[in-house]
Amino acid sequence: MSLKEHVRVVADPPPVVLPDPAPVVIEDVPRSPRSFATIDLIEYGISAAVGCIASLLLCLVLDWRHPLTFVLWAGVAMFVVEWLLVRDRTSSIQATDRVITALVWLAASIAIGVLGWMVTYVVIKGAKGLNWEFFSTDLSKVGPLNPGGGSFHAIIGTLEQTAIATAVAVPLGILTAVYLHEIRGRFSPVVRFVSDALSGLPSIVAGLLVYTLWVSTGHGFSGIAASMAYIIVMLPIITRTAEEILRTINPGLRESALALGSPHWRVVLTVVLPTARAGLVTAAILGVARVVGETAPALLTTLGSASTNFNPLHGQQADLPLFVYKLIGLPNKVQVERAWTGALVLVSMVLFLFTLARFISNRGTRRLGGKR
Repeated sequence: MSLKEHVRVVADPPPVVLPDPAPVVIEDVPRSPRSFATIDLIEYGISAAVGCIASLLLCLVLDWRHPLTFVLWAGVAMFVVEWLLVRDRTSSIQATDRVITALVWLAASIAIGVLGWMVTYVVIKGAKGLNWEFFSTDLSKVGPLNPGGGSFHAIIGTLEQTAIATAVAVPLGILTAVYLHEIRGRFSPVVRFVSDALSGLPSIVAGLLVYTLWVSTGHGFSGIAASMAYIIVMLPIITRTAEEILRTINPGLRESALALGSPHWRVVLTVVLPTARAGLVTAAILGVARVVGETAPALLTTLGSASTNFNPLHGQQADLPLFVYKLIGLPNKVQVERAWTGALVLVSMVLFLFTLARFISNRGTRRLGGKR
């Protein structure tokens, strides 16, 4: 090697190849939107404090003294501060999600709070009148100023009127739902339109219709007239709910039964309806719960009574909503106390029906999920 080549090799050494660095693995841990970390709670606390202070200053400057005004502006300021804090820490998308989540929780809390307050108030006002006499006697032999008496006549009227309406509306509503979803005849659009229109019909219009066509034509006030009005109110609710339940049935069940040679009517009768049994029972219970507290139809159809009438086909008959409506407006403490106790019984019946519907619906969903 010449001296010139040796100097070139020394001046330009071969490149050194370094090993590739190990890749950095960043673990992507998903975070549930429902979970709250400590920093989230701190931000909510800061936002609430700042919102209250800002609303207080605003009310002092502008001389606003209504408590609802303070609460409203405190909420607005709280959500604005919360959005700014979360945006600076994360992003505007997460900040918007956090504010919407807080609004949903606030709305749910207000609804539950109002419902709880109403139920608690009714329980406090009506619990002291609950005794066996209230459930076993009527008002036919009790004066307006005398203690005692009960709602036996109203309970009997409610049970009879609701039972008659249920016996007619439930089969008719389920058959209508089957026609709309399973048969899909040529009149399905018309039937669905009428059902949707009736679902928004005020209950007093149903009572007025029965009064015009039945009561005023010579048949007089009776429990069966109230049942007719209840049928008009129940029918669209049961129909629409049952139709939505039938939509949830797996089409494969129908196709499998048809592939085995079963006629369409037998598929509906032995496959579709038994599978949707829990949902259909829920639809029926929701319809009953809808009409059991109706007062307007009873005012125009049965008119109420102070004595027990076991015959819903003839004569005036009481029910619990009408019992409460007539007594709560009287300038008499004894009658008002009876009305509050009747309201407690009525609210208990409605809550029981809704709870039963929810239980049956959840049980049917679990069974259907297990079969799948």
